[in-house]
This record gives sequence, C-alpha cells and structure tokens, in this order.
Amino acid sequence: MTNATVRNPILPGFHPDPSILRVGDDYYLANSTFEWYPGIRLHHSRDLREWRPIGHALTGEAMLPLRGVPDSGGVWAPSLSHHDGRFWLVYAVVYTTAGPFKDLDIFLVSATSITGPWSAPVNLGGGGFDPSIFHDDDGRSWLVNMSWDARPDRAPFAGIVLQELDLERGCLVGEQRRILTHDELVEGPNLYRRDGWYYLMLAEGGTGWNHGILMARSRTIDGPYVLDPDGSLLTSRDNPGLTLQKAGHGEVVQTPTGEWYLVHLASRPVLARGERRSMLGRETCLQRVHWTSDGWLRLANGTHWPDTLVELPTGPVSDDLVPLVERDEFVEGSLSVEWSSLRQPMTANWLSLTERPGWLRLRGRQSLRSRFSLSLVAQRLTSTRVAVTTLIDCTPVFPGQQAGLLFWYDTTTHFFIGVTGSEAGPRVVLASSDDGRYTEHVTEIEVNAPLRLRGTLDHASLQFAVSFDGEKWHDVGPLHDASVLSDDYGSALRFTGAFTGLAAVDSYAGRMPADFAFFEIAQEPTV
Repeated sequence: MTNATVRNPILPGFHPDPSILRVGDDYYLANSTFEWYPGIRLHHSRDLREWRPIGHALTGEAMLPLRGVPDSGGVWAPSLSHHDGRFWLVYAVVYTTAGPFKDLDIFLVSATSITGPWSAPVNLGGGGFDPSIFHDDDGRSWLVNMSWDARPDRAPFAGIVLQELDLERGCLVGEQRRILTHDELVEGPNLYRRDGWYYLMLAEGGTGWNHGILMARSRTIDGPYVLDPDGSLLTSRDNPGLTLQKAGHGEVVQTPTGEWYLVHLASRPVLARGERRSMLGRETCLQRVHWTSDGWLRLANGTHWPDTLVELPTGPVSDDLVPLVERDEFVEGSLSVEWSSLRQPMTANWLSLTERPGWLRLRGRQSLRSRFSLSLVAQRLTSTRVAVTTLIDCTPVFPGQQAGLLFWYDTTTHFFIGVTGSEAGPRVVLASSDDGRYTEHVTEIEVNAPLRLRGTLDHASLQFAVSFDGEKWHDVGPLHDASVLSDDYGSALRFTGAFTGLAAVDSYAGRMPADFAFFEIAQEPTV
C-alpha cells in the first residue's frame, strides 16, 4: 500500500483537547470551545487528511448557558464515543478558575447523528474536569475522570477515578473507584481495551511547555494500573527546537485497515521579546503510532517527539469538502460555521442579516469587558501572517458608542480599531486592553461615510489602517505587540487562542446599529 502525508496541525488555530472517533469509514473530531459559542466544534473526514467543519453539538442557550463564565472557563475537554447506535459526548462546564478552585458540572448528551439534534444535557455532577466514557465489551459503560482537590494543604490532583454510567437512565451508579494516583498532574484520562489489557491514556504535566501523554495498563478495569516503563508516549518538553510545542492530551483511533493514529494538541509559538508566545492557541495534530510486541503504544518515528509531516495510508478522499470562505459578503441567511460569538448564541436582538440585506448588522450593547451581553462575532486565526479587512457604516453619537474591527484573545487582552462618537462628531478610535490595562485614543480622522478598516498581522506585530476609497490606505497608530494575544501571556490561566472579528458597543441606549458590508481574511500558512 502506498502512502501519502499530512502536515500538522490538521486543525490549525484554536482547536484544543481533540477527541477522535471512527464509525465505519467516517472519522469525527470534537474540540473544546471554552467561553465561545456555539459549544463543542465538530469536524468530519474520510481520510484523516481533509477535515470539514460540520457544526457544533451545543446550540441554543438552553443547552449551554455560558453568560458570566470567566475567560477560559466554559466548555472543557469533550470526549466523543459511539455505542448502541448513538453518539455520546461528555464534557465539563467550568464556572470558576480563580485560585485553587474549579467549580464545574459534568454533562452528557447523545444523538443518533453526529450533526444532531443532540439531547438535552444530563448533569452527572462535578469533582473534576476532562471526563470521558469507556464502553466495555460486556455492554457496561464507565465514566473515567480526574479528581480535583482544592484544599490548601493538598496537591490539587487527587487521582484518576472510575464510576459506572447507566446510559439509559442517564446517571452514575455504584461506588466511585480511584484507579491511579501520581505525583505529577495527570488529566484527560481515556480508557481502551486491547489484547486482554485495559489501557489508560493520560495528559501529563499540565497543558503548557511541560505537557505530554503518558500510558498505564492493567488486567482489570479498576486496576492496579502500571505506568509505561519508557515514560512519555509523546512530549516536546525536552526539545525546544521542535515546531510543535506543548504536545499532549490525546486519543487514538484505528483505521479500517488496521493502522493506529494518535490525535493530540500542540502549539506553534512565535518568539517575541525573548519569550515563546502561542498566539494561535492549542491546535489539533496527528501522529502515526504502533503497538510493540510487549503491548505498549509507541510513535512510529521511534521517538517521543511529534512529527510535522505524518505518513497516511492511501484511502478514500472526501468529495464533499467545503472550501474556507476568505471573504464573507453576508448574502446568506445565516453566518457560516466559521463564526463564533461569546457566551451566548447569535440572536436577532443584537445580530441581523436581513434588516439591511447584504450587510451584517450588529446592535451595540455592553463594553468589550462584559461577560454577559457582548455584541461580537469572530473567527479563529489560523496563521500569524494575516490581513483582515472590513467596510463599516456606522454613525455613533456618544463616546460610549463604538463599532469596528478587532483582534482578540479575551476580555482582558485585545486590540480594536473602529468608529466612535465624540463632541466633534464620529471619529476613528483605537483601543486596547493589555492584561486588563485599558487604553483608548480618539484620532482626528473624521468619519462621515462608510469606512474601510484593516488589521495586518505579521507574526508578533499588528498594524491598523483605514481607507475611504479602498485604494489609498493610511496607517493608524503604532505597531502593536500582538504576541500578547497568547496562552503564554498575562496573569491568569489562558486556554484558548487568538481570534479576529467585528464588534459593536453602545453603553447608552444599547441599540446603536453598526453595519458591515464584508469581512475579508487573507492568511498565509504558518509552517
């Protein structure tokens, strides 16, 4: 059999905590979405090379109430499985990330089709994040999870726990069993059964530069589990020269012809101010793996380092791929699957594609710091070399009314160019938030007609510009250090990635319309 190759990451940009599943000839991927809406992004492939976005599992506020969750809170680490003709998704929604506490609920949803409709979420309790479901050969199902301990005198990792899950009744039954303890933080547990062994795949060392994947095994499901004597299956912690850093948190899948592959997260940092900054967040990658004669899983390359180019078996190629839309002219009845909003669905009270046909209308609401009612839509950045352009038609009156283009990490760290009201009339405004430190500069540029806005990102540098005719462009403001749009910057935990998009703010009436004629994003691949 001849082989092709695929270049990592297979899902570039913010696609952390990948969970993979094969049903027949179809592969599916699910990823964390944190505070972004809709929840749990889904992809489909027939060949492990081309991945098509097919929507999200959690749509509608009744399924996913996220208003008020903290930055990098919300939906953590979904795990996807298939059993008795249904798809199952288990995930945590995290409400508190400050200090030692992790307040959360674990939810379970299911569907007969990967595209839904998904059932109403069933609450399975809390105790720890990164849950997964293991369906054993005897028909029983188990919830496997990590346990979190917030007591000041204890290590926060309190072990990996297992409890039987009654899928029909949607509840946990029997006693919870602690099946593994470890001195280092391990999370993201997944169980597999092969050749009489139960294998436990673990994300180890936290999700930063020390990240990795560790394996353990046992003859019985409740242990005792013995760690792989060779240590990490996958990590890049000891090789800072690798393109793919922070490699860890994975799941395995077997092809119809018997090959094994591992999906995992990794980051491609840029160097800024002498530091590595992961602006694109944690991305989904793929590695070829094999089982040794003594029953342990190993990377096919003979090391524990992730490859950028990975060999694939030749197989059927997807013929229903949807090309990435680089210019959205807002002529469809709804926004494409590439768009996301923050902590709430895109509803008609603040977003419309029909009030002014051919334009996207956002109605301004709360400030860009809000975790409740923010009129913002955005797309993932998949490259650190990108030019983003839009045309805005907006007439703000008050200083608290603004609309425009932004580059975004979270409510504490972002860059914005747009139009604002002032005593002298509408003006171009620049604003930024740097780990909570807010600055704003109202320029002398008058706005009395539709205005083009552009942001050009060149690795760690961001330059804004404006044009009234689409031909002559004028730089506005200084070069910004865009590397702050990173998991590795700031004073709080950060787990997402950089976005770019459109926003409208109206702290007065809460209704000011801002119309956008198009959104163009041109990205050069980051290798």
